[in-house]
Amino acid sequence: MVRIVTACILACIGISMIGQGVYIHAKALLAQVLLERAFSQTIATGHDTKPWSWADTWPVARIAVKRLHTDVIALAGSSGQALAFGPGHVELTAEAGERGVAVYSAHRDTHFRFLKDVVIGDIITVTRRDGATFQYRIDGTSVTRFDASGIDPLTRKYELVLSTCWPLDAVTPGPLRYLVHATLISGLAASANRSRRPS
Repeated sequence: MVRIVTACILACIGISMIGQGVYIHAKALLAQVLLERAFSQTIATGHDTKPWSWADTWPVARIAVKRLHTDVIALAGSSGQALAFGPGHVELTAEAGERGVAVYSAHRDTHFRFLKDVVIGDIITVTRRDGATFQYRIDGTSVTRFDASGIDPLTRKYELVLSTCWPLDAVTPGPLRYLVHATLISGLAASANRSRRPS
């Protein structure tokens, strides 16, 4: 009898864990549908549009890797709440296409799961909320501590970093981050013109 009760308890725990995993992935997928709508509306109107009324963030970019058929909408900020629904544009980093390093962060098991499949030379396309599109070529990867990334916020280059937790197959959080480094290869002229535009 004890074995049957133990087996039932373990089965319930297992089903609960599977259900929680399915829920997290379903929430991530539904959020991307709502974010896609809000992002399209933002580009069309020129005004930041929240994906749902209680959101404390809004879409700021689309990140795509054509070779991997990957396309995700990134949000303003990198708070835990924002990252639950999509990649976040890390505060105080450059906008895509601007001089400096634009940094986007996301969870390794949802929106940045595709980072395990990128290779040197892959092209990352970033479309900003103003409709401007920029292409970056991946030129390296690194693994660093979260508090020692080596990213130079004062660089005069035009760079992009996609960041997620490391190791990619871990099930618990840790201090290490996997960084994908890329350099701007197209869209520079549009960015330069925008920066010269009077405010």
